[in-house]
Amino acid sequence: MSLTVHVAAPQGRLAAPRALLVRAAQTVLRAEGIRSAELSVTFLGDRAIAAMNRRHLGHRGATDVISFGLSRPTPDAPVMGDVYVGVDVARRAARERRITLREELVRLVVHGTLHVLGYDHPEGESRLESEMWARQERLVARVLRSARS
Repeated sequence: MSLTVHVAAPQGRLAAPRALLVRAAQTVLRAEGIRSAELSVTFLGDRAIAAMNRRHLGHRGATDVISFGLSRPTPDAPVMGDVYVGVDVARRAARERRITLREELVRLVVHGTLHVLGYDHPEGESRLESEMWARQERLVARVLRSARS
C-alpha cells in the first residue's frame, strides 16, 4: 500500500507542518479504503489560484480549493490527483470563522481530497448540510485529534 502525498508551497512557508497536511490527505484516502494513491497538494496565493479558477473552471476571482482527479482505468489502479489550495482565501476564512489558519488548511486539504475521490456538494450555504460536508468535518476532527496526541 502506497499513499504518496506531495506538498508544495511555491510562495514560501506554510502555516501548518507539511507532515500534518500530508496526514490530512492520507487520512481521507485511508477512510475511503484507497490502497494506492499519488496526490499533489499545492498552496497558492490569490493571483495564482484566481488564474487557475478562470482558466480551468471559467470563474472569476480567487477560490479556496480546486481539485483534479484523473479517472482510474480499473478499480485497482492508483488514485491520482492534484489539489490546489488558496492560502490567502484560507487566511481570510479562518479569520472570519475565528479558527486557526492551520485548521482551515487541514479542512481544505481534506475537502480537496474528497473532491479528487469524486465527492461533490451543492453550491452556496446548502453545502453545509451535504453528506460531503459532514464527512469532511468528521475527517478534519480526526486529523486534528491525532495531531494533539
